[in-house]
Amino acid sequence: MTPPTLLAQWFPIHKSKSAALNGGTTRFDRNLEESLDVRRSDKAVFTLHRNEPHPQSLDFSTLDFLHLSKSGMIRKAFLEELAANPDFELSAGGSRLLNGNNPYTEAAERQIAEFHHGETALLFHSGFEANVALMGAVPRPGDAILYDEYIHASTHEGMQISKALYKKSFKHNDVDSFREKLVEIKTTETMIRDGKRSVIVALESMYSMDGDVSPLKELIQVGKEVFPGGNCQFFVDEAHTTGVFGEKGRGYVSMLGLEASVAVRMHTYGKGLACTGAAVVCSNTVRETLVNNARSFIYSTAPSFPMVAAIRGGYKLMESGQTQPLQDQIQHVVKHFARTIEANDVYDEAVDEGILSIPNLEGWESKPFVTHVVPVMTRQRYTLFLCYHLQLAGINCFPIDYPVVPKGFSRIRVVFHAGNTEEQVEKLANSVCEWAQEMLDLEASGQGVKVPSAARQVHAAQGTSAP
Repeated sequence: MTPPTLLAQWFPIHKSKSAALNGGTTRFDRNLEESLDVRRSDKAVFTLHRNEPHPQSLDFSTLDFLHLSKSGMIRKAFLEELAANPDFELSAGGSRLLNGNNPYTEAAERQIAEFHHGETALLFHSGFEANVALMGAVPRPGDAILYDEYIHASTHEGMQISKALYKKSFKHNDVDSFREKLVEIKTTETMIRDGKRSVIVALESMYSMDGDVSPLKELIQVGKEVFPGGNCQFFVDEAHTTGVFGEKGRGYVSMLGLEASVAVRMHTYGKGLACTGAAVVCSNTVRETLVNNARSFIYSTAPSFPMVAAIRGGYKLMESGQTQPLQDQIQHVVKHFARTIEANDVYDEAVDEGILSIPNLEGWESKPFVTHVVPVMTRQRYTLFLCYHLQLAGINCFPIDYPVVPKGFSRIRVVFHAGNTEEQVEKLANSVCEWAQEMLDLEASGQGVKVPSAARQVHAAQGTSAP
């Protein structure tokens, strides 16, 4: 279990600091502290701390989906790549437009494109950097960007520097809202209606806070109906589905057989492949546009050999079929969790009373697949209570709060891995229900302050008696 004293460090009570600053503090620092105080008062301030799980705790938090890091599989593949290239240089030597390009990196990009059945690929240091590059470099003046309202922060960052003037969202995963916005664009944007400019649709394959997938087939069909000339193009962020969905981990777009209908796929490697970096899989035209217009590509030092070697090692694991059983195991443990928690006597009552809600597991038995990110919702003031209970039970998972998700929508994000066992999953499900029973009992007791036992232990370690 994680001790209450450590949880008190992970979840400190943030107090205002600006008023206590002495006269020797510069106006510069004072202004910054005042802005941070706004975040502190909203309980929305971030802190860097070592969220390392207790050695005996169960991992339901990290993004090591395929267990490649913890198992050592990616380390082994990486070291094999180094051994096969003993004369590698550690430094990239410059940007790729100067001295940083080399045959090994180009071979990696060909390998990536071929694996994902794409025309070509371009490597970036991170998915964030790739999304900023795409949104900032590809849309032309007169183009429109239509994006899912839950799109990642990196896409928003890129849209801030985009030349597209029309940038609007549609309701999350709502095909009717998407159609409505497309028709609006066709009505108001003459150059797009005439086929001289394009609509760029920005989506994620799977949304990492909600664990739901995009209705991509339906959205593409609507795009073709409203713009039969082909100037409605789709950009899909596959950050959370790379390695996890599709044959051998090719991704969600590949799983649906929609490679030819999606202009750009962005695959990242810090999650499923347990290394670092990202690649844009696209046409030669899009690639050349990025090389010429994406400032984050032009003015960044090229990826180093170790970074590319780890990525290539990951692709060799997927190509060889070694990761396919890991994908299958993820499906198995998520379904086992759903089956176990629904069978618990407490679960239905907790759902009926609003103590528990797991939206993306509803109707899981009839779905062709389940996702590996499962948000567990409760009353907003109870989210931390559930986190404390699970951590003290030796289960490592964390709350996701504002500003990462909208106010009023905090949740415990449970992440399943290929390394999780049925026994571990059963412990998770039973611990959630054990906590729910305690909260049901507290609410039924009529007590004014409903603080469960785990939270009382953490509050004692924090030196406070209230949440």
